[in-house]
Parts: sequence; structure tokens; C-alpha cells
Amino acid sequence: MVKEMNEEKVIHIAVVAAGIDEEYQNNIISGINKCTHEHNINVSCFASYGGINRNNRTDISEYSVEISYFAAYGGMLKSKRFDIGEYSIYNLINFSRFDGTILMTNTICDMEVKERIIRRVIESGIPAVVFDCNDYPELHNISINNSSAMSEVINHVIEEHGAEVINFISGPLSNPEATDRYHAFLDVMKKYNLPVEEERVFFGEFRSQDGRQAIEEFLESGISLPDAFICANDAMALTAVSALEKAGYKVPDDVIVTGFDYTYNARNFCPSLTSVRRPLFDMGYKSVEIILDIINGKNPPKNISLDSSPVFSESCGCKPVDIDDYRSYKKQNYRKMENINSGITMINRFTAGLAETEKVSETIEVLNRFIEELECDKFCLCLTEDWQDSFGINVSESEGSYAGYMTSPLIWDKGERRTCGYFPTCNMFPEPVEKGGNVNYFLPLHFRDKCLGYYIITNSDFPVYSLLCHNLTMNLSNSLENVRKLIHLNRAMDELNRLYVIDPLCNIYNRNGFINLADTKFRECSEKNQKVMLTFIDMDGLKFINDNYGHNEGDFAIQRLASVIQESCVNGICARFGGDEFVVFNFDVTENDAETFKRRFGAKIENMNAIIKKPYTLSASVGSVIAVAGGDATLYSIIKQADEKMYEVKKQRKNSRTASGK
Repeated sequence: MVKEMNEEKVIHIAVVAAGIDEEYQNNIISGINKCTHEHNINVSCFASYGGINRNNRTDISEYSVEISYFAAYGGMLKSKRFDIGEYSIYNLINFSRFDGTILMTNTICDMEVKERIIRRVIESGIPAVVFDCNDYPELHNISINNSSAMSEVINHVIEEHGAEVINFISGPLSNPEATDRYHAFLDVMKKYNLPVEEERVFFGEFRSQDGRQAIEEFLESGISLPDAFICANDAMALTAVSALEKAGYKVPDDVIVTGFDYTYNARNFCPSLTSVRRPLFDMGYKSVEIILDIINGKNPPKNISLDSSPVFSESCGCKPVDIDDYRSYKKQNYRKMENINSGITMINRFTAGLAETEKVSETIEVLNRFIEELECDKFCLCLTEDWQDSFGINVSESEGSYAGYMTSPLIWDKGERRTCGYFPTCNMFPEPVEKGGNVNYFLPLHFRDKCLGYYIITNSDFPVYSLLCHNLTMNLSNSLENVRKLIHLNRAMDELNRLYVIDPLCNIYNRNGFINLADTKFRECSEKNQKVMLTFIDMDGLKFINDNYGHNEGDFAIQRLASVIQESCVNGICARFGGDEFVVFNFDVTENDAETFKRRFGAKIENMNAIIKKPYTLSASVGSVIAVAGGDATLYSIIKQADEKMYEVKKQRKNSRTASGK
């Protein structure tokens, strides 16, 4: 793919991120997309929604504080297997196919996943930019000064508003930005000789639910209300304010709350939030410029630092600044509500449609009907070649991994639809990328920790502007998994049905199978007044074989006799009726067919004895009855007649052997 792109002077950049529907990621991706569009660059964003299962403890010995970790949904879902499935999308990335990569690994909570991605990028040797992380000298780092702005906010709260007792709601210390802000809090508290109490520090995952959970846990603790809650981002601060007001406290009259990021919701909240403005759009734009400089032989600096600045507003008791025009705000909010409502309606219809599907083709048809509503140029559904296989017990090696080949049963391209049989997973795209200026979002399809595949949505804002994109992805994943289960359930049912009608030793019909088929055919013959023939066959000398050569040899003899009967049964139904008894049903016969069958059977059993060369001789007694189906003649009555005739033959053969002394 890269060779083809290079020939046309098209650059392809990979972006690695998590939670792209959040405002921090939105702003950076907007900057990336703006720059790539201006330079006709293709960008592929590999995104997950993992990282909702942390629940551990850490010890910050430098400050002698032991802190509990909690995540959004932390104590509720604990879905480690779900995270593995989400993070599988990063295993798909073939960095050798890209000209550069932008790593938003600060949005990924799992340290092992983060380290694995960075290690692979370094090994690939392609230009790479990382955000707020100077731990890797091989990578170019763009950082925003988190510490100074956070320090200014806390200084302001202490000096201007007299705060002495302060709670801190932090992000995870696995995140460098969270670490910088937390350390800034500790340094300022130390500067003013203010105590840092363990029960007044909460660690979350930068998600909005953490703010609410932090307030709920604080209120349950019974300790006194602080003068201020300092939050490490706006998302947590906003839900903290809501939780406090729900509990009867007013902000800032009873308690101050501050945030970080200066998001749209923060500055237009009531009260407007004291926060920190960060140049996130510029950060994304600059990351692309750095990669272009490296590709063009320039040597940009390894570390670039962008300044952030505090914005003091109503939530700390100051006058609001930079509030959006009220009329503009109302219009934007209406558009957001309209998008959410239409999105929910679409997802509900999509979910209802998927609930009716039982086949892959049906799932694809439902998906095809909704793609146009995503307002994209192209949509590719890519499934692993083995996605329909059963998941065995020992599956640790396959966790979060893709098969060697993918299949694309649906490629929707500006309304046109096609498929791609199989393509190497290392290509990532089912079709070559021929033009530049495209933004592709790769999102994982999985059930728990098992990869089903992924989909690629091209030139659509749906993955970043809609909180419902993840819902659509999960619904599609669950539908595929339900189809997969139905496939295996049907296979199991088929096997059970087969076992119900097939004799496992002889691999021909058993009594149940024979009765079901022969009864149906007998009724058809009755309507046509056709003649039918029932032949009953009983093996001779099975007890002698079992007693002298063992039961395994007896089973072998039964199997060989069954084979002879099956070969002799032309256009009929044969079955093992039980033990060493067999039955054959033939329809639309003549009076001569009984003798014909007897001769054919005798010749084939003689041939079988010559082949197996056993110390015993395969033989059987055969009794056939021909009758017109219908009237007084039932299938069971004819079977009984054939059985009686067979025993007459058997008795005659036994008497003959006795008379001859054999």
C-alpha cells in the first residue's frame, strides 16, 4: 500500500488513540485532520474504547500518601476481557505501511498496551510524535505545560479565595499529564504548609463518571466539607458540581470547584468553570508538521512545549470570561441535541434490525441500510477469516489477535456496494488506497476478548462527534457474535439429529432413522399402489466371533456386514435395527427383485470375505417380503413378515448345517 502511495506522492500517517468521542481527543484530532487535509495526506486513526476496569492501589512514597485508584465504571464492570478486545485494534497496525505515526498513547490507560505500541513504533523506525511524554528519546514529544497552569489555579484559590482545606480529584498516575497535575497540587500544598489527607484525594481515569463517584465517596466518608475541589480535568469537575448540587451544596457559595482543559461545556456551564485553556488543536496540527519536516529531510526539535493558561470564572467566585454568545450557545446546544436525538433513533432502529438477523448476510443487509446515515464516503466491514470458528477453552494465545487473512463481506463506497474475498491482514485495507486527503477510522469488532474483525469508516465525523458510535460498534459486534453462536448451534443441532438417526458403529441409519424415512416413503407408495420389499438380515455366528476373537473383532464383523448391505442396497433404505439385525426397504419393485437382491448380497459378502481374510466367515440369513403398500399392509406388518421369513431361513440353514455335521 505504501509503495503505491509513494509513487503518487501521497503520505499516509497512522494515529493511535482511545476514547475519540471525548473533547480532548476531538480537539487534537481536529488539528491533525486540518493539517493532513491541507497537505493531501491520508490519515488512519486506530481507536478503542478500552480502559474501564482499573481498581488497584499505589503508594507515592515521596509524599507518604497511599492512594486508592478508581476508574469510570471501575467497581461496576471490571471488564478486563472487554478491554483486551478493544485494544486488539492496535495489534492490527502495520507501522511499516505508514510514513509516520502520531501517538495519543496518553489516552490509553493500560500501561502494557501503551508500552507495546511505543516499542513497535520505535522498532519500525518511522517518524513518530507523542504527546506529553518525554520518556522516549527516539520520539518527538509535544507537551503542554500542565504544572505551571495547575499551580496558578491552586495558588489563586488559596490566595484570592482563602481556601485551606482542599480535595483533589486526579486522573490515573499512569498518565503523565495526570502525574504533572497531581504533583503540582502536592507542591503548592507543601508551599503553603497545607496538609494532604489521603481521604481527600481521589484517583479516577479522567472520565466524567469519576467526578460524581469522587463526591459520592467523599460525602459517605463523613469528613468535613473542603473549601475547594481541584479537579484534574473539566469532565470530572462538571459532574462533581452536579453531584454537590444534588446533595444540597452550592458552587461557589459553599465550596469551590475547578477543572482543567477549558472545554466547551466547562465555559458554558452554570456556574462557568474555572479551568485551564490548552492549545489542543495547535498540538494536533503541529504533530503533522513535525512528521512532514522529518520526511522532507529537516530536523525539528525533539521536544516542543506549548503554554497553557488559567481562566478564572464563576466556579471559584470570579466573574465569568469568554462565555460564548448566548444566541450562538443556544443554537449549538440545539444542534447537539438534534444530533443526539437523531443518533439515538438511528441506533434504536439499527439495534431492532439486528435483533431480527440470524445469518451473516442478514446482518450485512441491515448494516448496509444504515451506512448512508453515517454520512461517510466509504465503509468497509472486515472480519477475520476464522471469525465463525468456535472459541475453544485454551484461547490465551488468540486473545486480542487477528488471523493471517481478513475477508470483507461489505464495502460501501459512495452508495456502491461490493465485497472482497480474502486479503492479508497486514494490508489493513481490503482495497489499495489510491488517493490522498482521506481520514479513516479503524474501530474494533469483538466479543469480550475475541477478535471478530474491525470496520473502517472514511471521511465521516460520526466516530468523533457522536457518543453513539461506540453503541453502534458494540451492537454490530454483538450481532455478529449472535450469528456465530447460531451457526454453531445449528451445527450442533444437525449433529444431534444425525446421532439420533445414524448408527455410530456402522454409520448407516439406526431404527429411528429407518422408521422416519421408510414410513414417509411407504405412505407415498401407498398413494401410488406401488409394491415394496422389506428385507430382514440377521448376522450368523456373531456370538462365536465375540467368544473366540473378542468384542472388538465382533464390532469389526458387524461393520463389514453393514458395508456389504449398504453396497447391495440399490435405490433403497438400509439400517441397523439393533445388535446384529439389519433391515432394507426398497420401493417400486417387481417380484424378481427379492432374488436379485439375494444374489447381489451373496456375491458381495463372498467378495468381502476374500478381502478381509479372517479365520471366520461373514455370513447372514436373509428374508424378503414383497407386498403392495396400503390397505391392510402396513410398514410394521411387512417388517414383521420379513423378520419371520428371515428366521425361517435361519432355522433351515441351522438344520442344514446340523444334518451335514458342520
